[in-house]
Amino acid sequence: MDAQGRGRADEIDPADQWVLNPHTGDYELRLNHSGADSASTSQSSGPRIPNRRKPVHDGGGERRGTARDGSGERQRPARDGNESAPRREVPGQRSRRSANGSRGQEGSGPGENTGHRSRKAPKARRKKALLWTGGTMAFVLVGLSVGGYALYQHFNGNLNTVDVGGAGNKNVFDNDAPVNILIIGTDKRTGKGNEGYGDKGSVGHADTNILFHVSEDRTNATALSIPRDLITDIPDCKVKQPDGSEKVIPGTPNVRFNQSLGQEGRNPGCTMDTVKEITGLKVDHFMMVDFNAVKELSTAVGGVKICLAKPVKDPDSHLDLPEGEHRIQGEDALAFVRTRHSFGNHGDLDRIKIQQQFIASMIREMQSNDTLTSPTKLYKLADAATKALTVDTGIGTGKKLASLAQELGKVNTKNITFTTVPVLDNPAEKTPITVVLNKPKADPLFAMMREDTSLTEVKSQKKAAKSKQDALLKGPKAAAADVRVDVFNGGKIAGAAQTTVAWLQNNQGVLKSTNKANAPAKIDKTTLEYAPNQADQARALAAMMGLPGSAMKKGTTDAEGLQAMVLTLGGDFKGTGVPITGPAKAPADIPLANADKAECAK
Repeated sequence: MDAQGRGRADEIDPADQWVLNPHTGDYELRLNHSGADSASTSQSSGPRIPNRRKPVHDGGGERRGTARDGSGERQRPARDGNESAPRREVPGQRSRRSANGSRGQEGSGPGENTGHRSRKAPKARRKKALLWTGGTMAFVLVGLSVGGYALYQHFNGNLNTVDVGGAGNKNVFDNDAPVNILIIGTDKRTGKGNEGYGDKGSVGHADTNILFHVSEDRTNATALSIPRDLITDIPDCKVKQPDGSEKVIPGTPNVRFNQSLGQEGRNPGCTMDTVKEITGLKVDHFMMVDFNAVKELSTAVGGVKICLAKPVKDPDSHLDLPEGEHRIQGEDALAFVRTRHSFGNHGDLDRIKIQQQFIASMIREMQSNDTLTSPTKLYKLADAATKALTVDTGIGTGKKLASLAQELGKVNTKNITFTTVPVLDNPAEKTPITVVLNKPKADPLFAMMREDTSLTEVKSQKKAAKSKQDALLKGPKAAAADVRVDVFNGGKIAGAAQTTVAWLQNNQGVLKSTNKANAPAKIDKTTLEYAPNQADQARALAAMMGLPGSAMKKGTTDAEGLQAMVLTLGGDFKGTGVPITGPAKAPADIPLANADKAECAK
């Protein structure tokens, strides 16, 4: 990257690329580094950002305040339409050093002060976690660094949104809960030159899918890839029509995951529902990009570093690169993420690994100083990203997207782990093309994510609430015969309340358990409600059921007489005798990759 991209051309401070235009009272991004004080420069200097400091108005509508002209003299602005203020130029950029080399001094023009402390380029306080779309954090860094309402409005106009209802219409996220973002890369051939890649008429299926789970305490994240060829059941889903009405698209059993989008008119909300059906994790929001986005974003970031353990010449994806390290963008970037005949066993699972390496490299590129200290580069990247993104209406504005990006940016890249849904070759096919879920390995992995357990060892932020929850499981336990509980079914398994009561009575000795059938509403996670004087009973039942501390809901008043506790089975209930808490570590043979480490594609 050249000096200009780093914001250091001609010893120019990156912070000084944003200058105040006295004509408008707005900050403007100076993309012309000439430093000349000319009106023509101000007219073409780039996007205007409203000044944080607004003029003071009195009751008569007059604008009070003063400004300096080019000579340093104070000028009073025009008070009404009968007066005209002298024409003022946009100030030139300040040099880090004067001609004699002294630090912190500016040019020696009349009226200019000397001896100011130089402003330093902004530092990346920590490594920022970015989605593979590459622009979310760039957007927030540009927008928030200058208080850019105008930029927000500009980026708002770039975004495409889809109303998926449900979670996608709610607030961006809950500060006290994990965040689940579904990243969807479609096979839609939009953009110049993309019609030649395979099915040029594709409506856009769920070709590349990553569930990005950010922990509640924001110390870690898991990026779970879901194979497009996974055979699964697509549930019924509601799709909003152009006239505002809703249409229910019937579910389809035993089909490829990628048909959850595009097929039968399904939108990203249907893909979100399918992911929940598979993993038990509620998806909060989605971000979707197509072929063209990969080309545009990789170019906007200045290229993405990759490493090849061997030379590659793939006639299908058109990737042609020698062995070694490369910085790729545009067509080469798209070819790299699409190739599946160059690495491993030439299958889609090996392509997923390549895509994970590319995304991890994109993350590292985004948090590099070359990117973070260049307002020009950040603007270009954010502009390209928002043009490339299609998101749900819940994050479909600049302000909401920036707020989400701030949360994602709290995660250190060394604590971002990539993995893939454990699968097996489809036993129904003589020549396996599709895959099926490997439940013995997948279920513990999904349980870990539902319980917000990191796949990397991190120092968790010890919150009082979490410590309090864990403490609820500690202490004396009542005898099974003394446990009294009513069981409701709020999960997906039909008859679960009855089978649980039978298991408690026959296998655990909890004879005072009662089947209360279906709960008033479905819930995602199992809960146990109990009174303070039932704590010993609650701990005993939690141990039998394998309940986490987060499932314990302690009331404020003691139970009276024969009042029973209330156990409501949720979507995380997998059957009697199956602990609801996930394991402390992922199964040893599940491949994991760290976003902070570069790997060579083999």
